[in-house]
This record gives sequence, structure tokens and C-alpha cells, in this order.
Amino acid sequence: MKQVKPIVTVVVFLFAAILLIPSLLVLLFPSSPTKGKLLRDEPDFDIETALKEESKVDVAVYRTEKDVVETIPLEEYVVGVVAGEMPANFEEEALKAQSLTARTYIIRQMMLAEPDASLKGANVSDTVNHQVYKDEEQLKEKWGLDYKKNLGKIRKAVYETRGQIIAYDGEPITASFFSTSNGYTENAEDYWSNPLPYLKSVESPWDLESKEFLKKQTFTVEEFERKLGIRLQGSDMGKILSRTPGQRVEKVSIGGKEFTGREVREALGLRSTDFTWERKGNEIIVTTKGYGHGVGMSQYGANGMAKEGKTYEEIIKHYYQGVSIVEAGSYIDKYLAKK
Repeated sequence: MKQVKPIVTVVVFLFAAILLIPSLLVLLFPSSPTKGKLLRDEPDFDIETALKEESKVDVAVYRTEKDVVETIPLEEYVVGVVAGEMPANFEEEALKAQSLTARTYIIRQMMLAEPDASLKGANVSDTVNHQVYKDEEQLKEKWGLDYKKNLGKIRKAVYETRGQIIAYDGEPITASFFSTSNGYTENAEDYWSNPLPYLKSVESPWDLESKEFLKKQTFTVEEFERKLGIRLQGSDMGKILSRTPGQRVEKVSIGGKEFTGREVREALGLRSTDFTWERKGNEIIVTTKGYGHGVGMSQYGANGMAKEGKTYEEIIKHYYQGVSIVEAGSYIDKYLAKK
């Protein structure tokens, strides 16, 4: 009988160790932020309150219509941006990807932006000049009877990615996005002036199913000439001289004058820089593929990837090359330290 006690002690010790080791491993080696943080299922859990509590900082937003500056908890601001920028009926993983772009944008803006007098002390406006932000009253008007369902869906996506941003080489990225590609995204340097290593042209075949993919715009010949500052010569309608790696117009000659694709897009108010044109009588019909500048994440492409079962991490790393998904806490701390 004297030998039984040590054996029992060993067995109890081993059993306890088996129970404790997984918990210790979780504490010592917490899961990667890219695995997502699931919504808690306690019956009294309130996601709106949780998002406010998760926000380490407030965002000052200049509300253009009201001409006032409003202070909004970071994660609730992200909810308003996702609701303003992406259709609520998109897949959850696409909404999560949009949450990361919105959060990354505002963190970078708060850290790097110089004071702008037109913002009256705010970090950003609520327009496309920064990110479209809509408050609850605007969303009730936008969604009507679907308000609660849509807002709940978006809050869930934001909550499950809370605190996560996109970084390259240790800094928050320029998280540009747009509606629909022409089948490819665009290199940053082919639309803007400076190259960025993570904003490179990639395939985006999912966009071909977007309702925004193909559009036609009609101009009178006089309107077309006036907007471009040219005079068409007889039947000569000009030609495309070169295309970018993203298959958009790089250079074009019209009416004996050379333009960049972006110049033509902006002069005519086109939906993208992938365009062709033809004359029919006294009208010029311009056909565009895609919608937006084409740099960064395609929203319809993200939704297409999500429909195929891709996660938001996979979506982000497809459209932003060589990036990492990291916690925003240290960047927020740097911002607060400078204030």
C-alpha cells in the first residue's frame, strides 16, 4: 500500500498537466491577429458598446453637410466608413477586408497628415476626399427596413477584425481601393506619380461579373471636342498609343493631340481609364471597362473572392502585395504620444 500513493500522485500530476498545458500555450503564444476575433456569444453581449470599448482613440470627422466636427470612437468610425463605401449585401469576408482598408487609412491619416485648415481641426472629412462616412441617421435613410440587419452585419465584420491594419515594412499602407476593375488592377505609378511596392497590378477576373463592369457614355461631337480642347479631323478619330500593365490606356492621340488615359478620363468624366470610342453621326460613344482608378483592392473583386471561399486575409494579400496584417495598438500609441 505504501507504493500506491506516489503512483496516484504522478497520475494526478500528469492529468493536471494535460489540462493546463493548452491554456499555458495560448497565454505564451497568442494566436496571430490574422486569424480573426470571433463575436462573443454571451446573451447580454452588446456589439455597439464593445466596439466603443475596443476603440483606443477617437476620430475627429468634419461633417460637410452640417459644417461641424464630430468625435467618433475609432471602431464605430470604421463601421460608418464600411457602410458608406461598400454594399451591405456583399459577403462577410469582403466586408472584413473593407474594414481593414478603412482602419488602415484612418490610422495612417492620423499619424502622417499635416493639419488642414479646411477640416477645422478634424482628422478627415466624411467625403470621397478622404473616406465616405455615414452616421446612423444617414444609414436609416439609405437602408430603410434593412437598417438593423445591414448594420448588424457590418458591425460584426468590424468587430471580428477589430484593431487590425495592413502594414508594409513596418508602416501602415496607403490602402487605396475602388469599385470594379477591368480584369486587372493598376500599378500605383501608372495612375499616380509615385510607385508603391505593394500597389502592383494583379489579375482580378471576378470583376467581369460586376454590374459596373461595362458602361457606355454618349457625347455630342461638339461636347467631346470642347471637353478635350481639340478639333476632330474628318473621319480620323485618333488612336490608343500604349496601354499600362493593367490594360488601361496609358497614352492616346485624339484630334492631333496626345493625352494620358487619366487626362481623358478626368476631362470627360469617364468611369475608368480603360476606354474605347467611336463616332456615330453627331455623337461620340465611349465604352469603359471597370469603375474607378484601378489601384489597390477591387471591391467587386473582393466580393468575388469571398464567394469562392477566400478569407479576408487572402483578399488583402492578393490586392496588396507583400503586406502583413498587424495590430494597430503601437501606431495609435505613437499618435497619442505626439498629441
